[in-house]
Amino acid sequence: MYSNPLAVRQPIRLGFVPLNDCAPLAVARETGLFERYGVDVQLVRLPGWATVRDMLFFGELDAAQAIAGLAFSLTLGIGQLRRDVCVPLVLSGHGNAITLANRVPSELIGRGEGLAGFIAHRWKENRPFTMAAAHRYSSHHLLLQSWLRQHGVQPGRDVELIFLPPPLMPGHMASGHLDGYCVGEPWNSESILSGQGWCVATSAQIAAGHPEKVLVASGELAGERRQELLALTAALLHACRLCQAPSFRDELIRILASDRYTGASEAALRNSLGPVFETGKGQLDASTFHLFHGGDINCPTPDKASWFLAGMRSADLLPENTPGGSLTRIYRHDLYRAACDLLLPATV
Repeated sequence: MYSNPLAVRQPIRLGFVPLNDCAPLAVARETGLFERYGVDVQLVRLPGWATVRDMLFFGELDAAQAIAGLAFSLTLGIGQLRRDVCVPLVLSGHGNAITLANRVPSELIGRGEGLAGFIAHRWKENRPFTMAAAHRYSSHHLLLQSWLRQHGVQPGRDVELIFLPPPLMPGHMASGHLDGYCVGEPWNSESILSGQGWCVATSAQIAAGHPEKVLVASGELAGERRQELLALTAALLHACRLCQAPSFRDELIRILASDRYTGASEAALRNSLGPVFETGKGQLDASTFHLFHGGDINCPTPDKASWFLAGMRSADLLPENTPGGSLTRIYRHDLYRAACDLLLPATV
């Protein structure tokens, strides 16, 4: 058993949002990895990324599974909320998709090439064509903007974009308030398997290899409680290895189905965590739908930070007066390497 050389003053308050890619946190808790690495963790389930941001800002969380944009928006003070945070670990890659309502016919849309014409000539509702993403500074928003523009659709002019907590999206689409959304799993599969929607593109198809969720840690945790953060990072990296192992997938699905985590059906979870992804209009190979470990996926490199910042600039999310900041000050390769030195042998 790894023994933390510093006495834990209080539990690390670790936030998460109920998505498939909260898997490393759930697995670390349920398999006893936090205890094996000598770190005391209190998991806090939250409805969406705005709540995660606010709780990090007000010091009500010490760390969180988060969209990468939160680390930049808090550290750079975008949106008037500024707090020093860092990223010692990338928790996952891929895992998102764009789902359209069934009233948006696939035979006219194709893989997206028919969307502009459909909106311009066949959209008969007395409201704008409306799509949702999880947060303004999320990869979902960047991916959705990129996909729309690729197919000749101008966000804000041809499509109204709104932001909703992920668990609310399937219900709003079923009620007719949304015509599509970009979100992480299992909330695409919830609409697909209930017959309310169909997937037009996965994030792996839009931006192959893109980083997704990260571990965001407060400046206090990275400074005064550095050894605890290293133990936390090592435990979560160990959990990422488990999540990627095919032999662990059935157990992973069982864990995520618990009301403590996603509360989703095992069928919805398996749709993207199993071998094939049912899109509502056929099946796709799901072997790379979620990436939790392998290669340098978990390492917080400047390249990963640059990918996200480039997307934010392209989507006009960085104000001209945004203060500069070092990518290496936010994406902490040094903390990741130190945590790797603490890794215990894999059990799967």
